[in-house]
Amino acid sequence: MRVLVVGGGGREHALVWKLASSPKVTEIYCAPGNPGIGKLAECVSIDVNDNEALCRFAKEKAIDLTVVGPEVPLTNGIVDLFNANGLKIFGPDKAAAQIEGSKTFAKNLMHKYGIPTAGYAVFTDASAAKKYIMDQGAPIVIKADGLAAGKGVVVAMTLAEAIAAVDMIMCDQAFGAAGTRVVVEEFMQGEEASLLAFTDGYSVVPMISAQDHKRVFDGDQGPNTGGMGAYAPAPVMTSVLLDKVVREILQSTVDAMRQEGCLYKGCLYVGLMITADGPKVVEFNARFGDPETQVVLPLLKSDLVMIMEACNDGKLDTISVEWKNEAAICVVMAAGGYPGNYGKGDVITGIEAAEAQGAVVFHAGTRKQNDAVVTNGGRVLGVIAVGADIMIALKKAYTAVEKINFAGVHYRKDIAYRAVARADN
Repeated sequence: MRVLVVGGGGREHALVWKLASSPKVTEIYCAPGNPGIGKLAECVSIDVNDNEALCRFAKEKAIDLTVVGPEVPLTNGIVDLFNANGLKIFGPDKAAAQIEGSKTFAKNLMHKYGIPTAGYAVFTDASAAKKYIMDQGAPIVIKADGLAAGKGVVVAMTLAEAIAAVDMIMCDQAFGAAGTRVVVEEFMQGEEASLLAFTDGYSVVPMISAQDHKRVFDGDQGPNTGGMGAYAPAPVMTSVLLDKVVREILQSTVDAMRQEGCLYKGCLYVGLMITADGPKVVEFNARFGDPETQVVLPLLKSDLVMIMEACNDGKLDTISVEWKNEAAICVVMAAGGYPGNYGKGDVITGIEAAEAQGAVVFHAGTRKQNDAVVTNGGRVLGVIAVGADIMIALKKAYTAVEKINFAGVHYRKDIAYRAVARADN
């Protein structure tokens, strides 16, 4: 079968890499792709947000399955368009993708159906939001309602930071229309974890748990990023806790969406805070998380195409999804200055040497320049290693990282530090 993957980052490289291992797949296209993806698929120069162009391409090439990586095409209705044209596509439709496209929608859904999350209030008026914040006190969390490329959340430790966040999001419109409405949430204390799940709108099959590292510097210091690395499984997600999350959060959410007339098919991502009162939802994503996908898919034993087809056909409960009893590490190699201003066009060396160490290197922000691969984004590469346990995978990953270099390269040296601390105790 012919497969089209929409996107061009590390998540999409991981998806292409896993899909390429399926005996069902004969050809893979990726729009727009990147140099790493180009070794496994034919890259096509189509904007990820141009749903009409992607649909035309899928029809022209008789694509059997399209897999969407980023959130914007989903919230813009790419699944609805493909379905209307008789094309098979993996992901939620526009109505269901609201769970990521609008934080207000997600919070109201959770409130209505008793799904555990932080207390909250929604505002369209900046003055009213500020008054509420002053009444509540700090720390407190301010979120732009709409999509803001993972940057629309401010965890304010002081009232001054919280007021400044409202000004930035609502008054200065730092995220455009996404900030015309804000969600102000109570600050939750605990350890974060990520859980992705396959669903056909009825059944839910969880993937291996993971933990992301959002802050740019070691020890969780500095500003938030799109993710500086991840590892799986996350020891904080015990088997008892996993059962609870699947039952009380993931299954409850899929059931709630269906009752609201939004049949949710595809990958549902939940970001969790493991609090003293139990697991609570930080956020939902309507697609595979990044960088979590880069550590979860290498642990999947089953055929990803088979799982996606079962989700689309409403038959997820008829198949068995199997996982490796191993651990995976992803170290993100970023451009100097990220998540602030950073340069592009720096030559990258050592990727093949890193892969010779047994690692897999997923390209996130790269492009070809003459015969060289150069930097073309904030998060440049994800270096992934799999091992019998976290410690073995960690050593393998960082040995590979040391082989790669480009001007200003920056990466965290403490990926999986919570898991390491647990192993030491």
